Amino acid sequence: MDIGMVGLGRMGANMTQRLLRGGHRVVVSDLNADAVAAAVAEGAEGASSLDDLVRRLSPRRAVWMMVPSGAPVESTIAQLTPLLERGDVLIDGGNSNYHDSMRRAEAVAAHGIAYVDCGTSGGIWGLTEGYCLMAGGSADAVGHIEPVLRTLAPEGGYAHVGPSGAGHFVKMVHNGIEYGMMAAYGEGFELLAGSKFELDLHRIAAIWGHGSVVRSWLLELLERAFARDPRLQAIEGYVQDSGEGRWTVQEALDQDVPLPIITLSLMRRFSSRQQSSFSAKVQAALRNEFGGHPVKPAEGPPP
Repeated sequence: MDIGMVGLGRMGANMTQRLLRGGHRVVVSDLNADAVAAAVAEGAEGASSLDDLVRRLSPRRAVWMMVPSGAPVESTIAQLTPLLERGDVLIDGGNSNYHDSMRRAEAVAAHGIAYVDCGTSGGIWGLTEGYCLMAGGSADAVGHIEPVLRTLAPEGGYAHVGPSGAGHFVKMVHNGIEYGMMAAYGEGFELLAGSKFELDLHRIAAIWGHGSVVRSWLLELLERAFARDPRLQAIEGYVQDSGEGRWTVQEALDQDVPLPIITLSLMRRFSSRQQSSFSAKVQAALRNEFGGHPVKPAEGPPP
């Protein structure tokens, strides 16, 4: 089928390639002209603007957005809404907050446009392995883009999970679980790395991938990382987050649902970014004050 792809970053570019290999006609748009040229070289049709992209698509149009959450999504929707016609389908495949997706679906519905919030997981490996897709929206809209979903996902890898907002809600929880799993692997391998046995972390990650109850794709990726750098010496222990973990924890607070593991894994990411913890300084100062316990002097002159 015809599909427009707006946003050709790491995910959007690879998804475009997978769709092209699946026999779809893909019209692409991106602020980066080089990214458009690269997609055209793979067989896509380049558009000079969003207006040009919409004009090149045959009704009933489907436009997939792979742009960063927040203002970029809002801006793209604002530009596309007056260009699309009743019955067209607008898909947000990025990591948007599900509250925003519900609001956006209602807003474009006033113009007769269907909205699908599609949680997308697979990262840079999705091109070859396929993407896990969690679609929220009407059955009619999701059904219209099903040929695209079937191509992007591996066998059994996509589902219509519910109405507008459900797709991004499920993806939010998915990413929250991912935070907890990554933190558990991190803690376990830190204990292994610090043991007196001089363990081969790459080998351990490799054998755990065969028959172990803790085997997973994340562990396979960790094995690859250890193969390149056995003690991860080239990597700074600074862990960023893209927002979904925060949204998951906030949802848990709103619903009074205890999520101690996911919440703590998010806090650990925050602590990884501190060169010097003021909280730790307070605790050290208090131990010194009430018990005379020694403190470690700060390096360099005081601020």
